[in-house]
Amino acid sequence: MRGLPDEVTGTGGGGRGPAGAAGGPGHRRLPRLMLLGSLLVLLLLGSAAPAGAHAALRSSDPQDGSVVKTAPRHITLSFTESVGLLEDSFRIYGPDNRRVHLGEPEHARDASDTARVALPRDLAEGTYTVAWRVISADSHPVSGAFTFSVGKPSPTAPAAPADPDEHPVTASLYDTARYLAYIGAVLLIGAAVFAVRCRPADTRPLRLPLLTGWWTLLAGTVVLLVLRAPYENGTSPATAFDSSAVGKALTGRPGLALLVRLALVLVTGAALLLARRRSPGRRHPVQFAAGAVLAVGLALTWAAAEHASAGIQVPVAMTSSVVHLLATACWLGGLTALLVTLHRARRPVSPATVARFSQLAFVSVVVLAVTGVYQSWRGLGSWSALTGTSYGRTLLVKLALVAALLLVAGLSRRWTARLAAQTEEPPVPQRVPELVGVSAASGTTAAGQAPPSPAARPRRPRTRTSRSPRRRTRPIRTAGPCAAPCSPRCWSPPSCCW
Repeated sequence: MRGLPDEVTGTGGGGRGPAGAAGGPGHRRLPRLMLLGSLLVLLLLGSAAPAGAHAALRSSDPQDGSVVKTAPRHITLSFTESVGLLEDSFRIYGPDNRRVHLGEPEHARDASDTARVALPRDLAEGTYTVAWRVISADSHPVSGAFTFSVGKPSPTAPAAPADPDEHPVTASLYDTARYLAYIGAVLLIGAAVFAVRCRPADTRPLRLPLLTGWWTLLAGTVVLLVLRAPYENGTSPATAFDSSAVGKALTGRPGLALLVRLALVLVTGAALLLARRRSPGRRHPVQFAAGAVLAVGLALTWAAAEHASAGIQVPVAMTSSVVHLLATACWLGGLTALLVTLHRARRPVSPATVARFSQLAFVSVVVLAVTGVYQSWRGLGSWSALTGTSYGRTLLVKLALVAALLLVAGLSRRWTARLAAQTEEPPVPQRVPELVGVSAASGTTAAGQAPPSPAARPRRPRTRTSRSPRRRTRPIRTAGPCAAPCSPRCWSPPSCCW
């Protein structure tokens, strides 16, 4: 992102500064506490896509297992959320086990949660098997099959080819690239926010999470684009460069979101390169605004291709999804940046930096909890689904993890506040000169006399003499009432010796 400190991009200086929060048992507990929090967040994110969250078939016309007197003109499917259509979304097999030629699939009545295909007029009597395949709002393919009969059922229903919903190799590669892209975005945005918000003394170590996040995000996005067509069609990766399939995949909503993400990643890389080559100086607010726009744009590419872009309250859901991803990046990415800085920084990490991250992390966790509860409520549908579906039961586990995460964040904030208070430098006592031989308790000299007042001291005549190096001399005792050890440079009379 633009507007980062100079040391992040390689233009600033290094070196060791004054001691801050280096060493001590507190710093040995800090990575452990943050590791515990990161594990809880990873568990929370690992259940972000529970079973039952994809589009599900709500109804079909004709219904499954029904017997109609005359052949229907269309087959219409209704789903629980908006779906994307493929060229091969419908496959119908007749009583003779042969595939029926169909028209182009489309949405019924321009409703995005439906799929419809026209049937031939001369359907024979018997049982037909309908196999369907669509793309749910979260870009996952969903498929199924059902049967209906015209006139009377056949002795045996035709069997549709048992094609899997996803090709195992393609699905594994695609899911891996999806998680890598997500991790890359979290590292990139989180490290940039940590550098700008927490302001560590030595920001050179932040170049590692920044560059790692950018390259990981770029590689994951490219792989997702290449595998998008075979992932939608359930074919092997060898069909990734089929021109017709690629064109169809990249014109859909998930494909367009990936193209926009790739463009934003390239713009971000150019911004980082320019930030590295420019001369050091004070950052302009426009640079910070540009970085914020890039971060929000990257988060929007995820929201536009997932559940938030379909269903009820789309503007609110899109905003919640973007804020949810940015809060995750600030917490997990900032945590990674802090741990890297603790172990690789040339200058000790100050307590103020740790305290700033503690505040940032606590706010991020609260935002994660609020947006997560809203998104879960939006996808749940009813209170009975909270315990009656796998999605609802997973939601309960997520709520428990959120509560534990808030507890850890609160304890971490209190602990870092105590750490900052303990590591503050104590005030340096001022050295005040006092007369030799004067007792601090009694305020008298060793001979029992009170020290003379400053006004009573005779002024020493100032004479011009040649400067000579000072010599250490042995203390002597002078005659007179002054019984304390004196220097040969004492004033006259001897009773006023220092």
